[in-house]
Amino acid sequence: MFYVYVLKCRDGSLYTGYTNDLKKRLSMHKEGKASKYTRSRLPVELVAKWSFATKSEAMKHEISFKSLTREAKIATVRNGF
Repeated sequence: MFYVYVLKCRDGSLYTGYTNDLKKRLSMHKEGKASKYTRSRLPVELVAKWSFATKSEAMKHEISFKSLTREAKIATVRNGF
């Protein structure tokens, strides 16, 4: 199983990523070890996640989500992907 996830950072920004181990990846983000972007914006909070059968599907959805405007991302998080 692969996941696309959205984190809300301390400064209100959104971070999107994908992983095959969501629990481990979230732990890494919270410890400041997952990405430079979130490291400087701790704490982070998981606000959305979606699961996919393949890495390819997850990556396509991640790219699609990242191409949205901030307003559209917020609406998508509220309404589901």
